[in-house]
Amino acid sequence: MPLPEPQPSREGGGLFADLYELTMMRAYAALGMEAEAVFSVFVRKLPKERNFLIACGLDELLDEIERFHFSPDDIVYLRTLNLFPEDFLDELRRFRFAGDIFALPEGTPFFAGEPILEIRAPIGQAQALETLILNRIGLQTLLASKAWRVVNAAAGRRVMDFGARRAQGGDAALHGARAFAIAGIEGTSLLEAGARYGLPVAGTMAHSFVEAFSREEEAFDAFATLYPQTVLLVDTYDTLQGVGNAVRLAQKLGPERRPMGIRLDSGDLLALSLSARALLDDAGLGDMKIIASGGLDEAKIDALVKGGAPIDIFGVGTDMSVSADAPSLDISYKLTEYAGAGRMKLSAAKATLPGRKQVFRREADGVVTDDVIARVDELLPGTPLLVQVMRGGRRIAPPAVDLSVLRAAAARAIARLPPDLRALSPAPKPFPVAISPRLEADADALRARLSGAQGSALRTAL
Repeated sequence: MPLPEPQPSREGGGLFADLYELTMMRAYAALGMEAEAVFSVFVRKLPKERNFLIACGLDELLDEIERFHFSPDDIVYLRTLNLFPEDFLDELRRFRFAGDIFALPEGTPFFAGEPILEIRAPIGQAQALETLILNRIGLQTLLASKAWRVVNAAAGRRVMDFGARRAQGGDAALHGARAFAIAGIEGTSLLEAGARYGLPVAGTMAHSFVEAFSREEEAFDAFATLYPQTVLLVDTYDTLQGVGNAVRLAQKLGPERRPMGIRLDSGDLLALSLSARALLDDAGLGDMKIIASGGLDEAKIDALVKGGAPIDIFGVGTDMSVSADAPSLDISYKLTEYAGAGRMKLSAAKATLPGRKQVFRREADGVVTDDVIARVDELLPGTPLLVQVMRGGRRIAPPAVDLSVLRAAAARAIARLPPDLRALSPAPKPFPVAISPRLEADADALRARLSGAQGSALRTAL
């Protein structure tokens, strides 16, 4: 059987769902199961390379949920699957999410087991959003958490995102640039991200430009003539000879038009940056910057900084854009309440907590000490982290029009974490996250009831 012709992406997002979400929706509808449900989004365990994660991706997710619907073309496609009766397809035509969402504000550091979002809506509506929510929150949380480590390693030196070409798809590149900005990355090479999010864009030249000329000096002179105060890529041939060529051009052009810096993209960046700095300073060009790129990650940047490399700006690409050391999150979307009653899984290593929840964060002397996951109706010491961001299918959280505001909030929140958590190395012990006695009692009672019911059913079957 020939494969169907590929179709353009469909407006509305209704098909950005796994098949089983729609088959369950149809089953709920057929069985008259329309009561309100609560689903919780959380990460079961942190990647071993992370002491905490940074919540990210909420703002655009809320917009997508508001727009989420099934277009006429979506309905035509779903009909071809021969899985859904016409009355259910008619329901999908009218689908609009009308529930509530509670979430951690973007930039909030969080830990394993803590709810990032909780969704309260009729069960079919909530089920339909599972893939969209996990994808959007999972990706940006993963990338923001990685980017913060890179920024932390740079120890106050600027970091730029050069990773769009190596990101795993256009969506990852674009949303990744946003997540990086919230984590503290100062700009991006990706023009679309600059236009959409108001981010500073930066770029120099490629080796191909230098290679297109018969001599490196000619390439530098041509580019600097067109783009005064540019950055020159000096490692196409011999790096220190390239620095010398940049020095001579800068002296010829004078302070008004000379390059603002050079870029090192290969080799021993510590040794080369030290030599390049000496050459620049000896020529009276102490204000020219050194930008380094080429296979950098937080460990390499940390080593360069601690080694005294006189690098002013780091350009980081592949490793950050794919979160190479921790490329996935164990993120889940689980039912915790239906028709007013708690629900939970009992699976080994995958048990869940029932009901709606809140997380309380406690501090002492400006340093976070511990978190407590509690029932939503509890009032415990500390700051409640989950806030309502959508009511009746409409966002009530203001749009994030300036990512610098989110970046500043994230930096403040992370700065209050214990120093061990803010290190690149694994913390000596996990951050303490407790479950409140009332929530624990609810879980114990439901666990006992479910275990008893399943045991009774098994004995009956036998």
